[in-house]
Amino acid sequence: MGKTTEHRTTEHQPSAGWHAAIDRFLAYLAIERGASPHTLEAYGHDLRDFVVHLERRQIGQPEQLVAADASSFLQVLHGRGLSVRTRARRLSAIRSFCRFLVREGWLPQNPLEDVRPPRLPRTLPRSRSVEEILELLRDDPRDDLFLRRDKTMVELIYAAGLRVSEAVRLRLAEVNLEAGFVVVTGKGSKQRVVPIGLYAQERIRSYLSEVRPHLARGKATNFLFLSRRGRPLRRWHVARRLMLLVRRAGLTGKLSPHTLRHAFATHLVERGADLRAVQGMLGHANISTTQIYTHVAMEHLRAVHRKYHPRA
Repeated sequence: MGKTTEHRTTEHQPSAGWHAAIDRFLAYLAIERGASPHTLEAYGHDLRDFVVHLERRQIGQPEQLVAADASSFLQVLHGRGLSVRTRARRLSAIRSFCRFLVREGWLPQNPLEDVRPPRLPRTLPRSRSVEEILELLRDDPRDDLFLRRDKTMVELIYAAGLRVSEAVRLRLAEVNLEAGFVVVTGKGSKQRVVPIGLYAQERIRSYLSEVRPHLARGKATNFLFLSRRGRPLRRWHVARRLMLLVRRAGLTGKLSPHTLRHAFATHLVERGADLRAVQGMLGHANISTTQIYTHVAMEHLRAVHRKYHPRA
């Protein structure tokens, strides 16, 4: 029985060679690329899952890796019922890992360079109308401290197109209400400056003077948004509180913090905003990521054309 337990343990652990390679890769991402803890956790999970697959194929060292190993791994993931997007993300992580192995001399060349990722469906970002966002933010004299905090966060995420991770990490010194902008630290620790409108500025002022001091409980902390214990909020907490606002507003369907970010970009593009400007505010490294919103804009224009053109 002891032997069986030992075998099960080693079956799901990378070999010494793989273990060392993964650790060095994650250290490289953290130190040289400034990857967030969330990104490191995701890469670590994906790579260790890949290594379990490799060791079942008796591939114990990086230099034994060939393209067929990645292809067979994608087939396994498909058999597990994982989405096309998830499988493509896993392959992207493995390719990055292999490029690192080549750079460090563990591999002579990247054996996965020609492995094609699964074709991603071209889907439009899910958004909400301006009217729905306004309903979500409607003031209610019965709102307690926590609901006022929640609406302030929603207002800011929508005003600046923030990722939820960026919103919960935002610090007091990064909010300039006089000039009307926030300094956001995004992926790869890259900073960007995003303007915020008067509504967001006023709601943040009210939150800072009337709500945050009660949440801070006398503790010295420089995070903007705080929990009932005076600590920074967690991402899952924001998502849960947002759904509470959705129910209270009488809206239907699911609405996530990322939906607010999509709404920010969608509403800008629909009103004629320059795509490069939207890219900069969203913090997209590549314009191709932002270009999906051109499809949103075209749908909007088609709807206007159908409604108003006499020959539509």
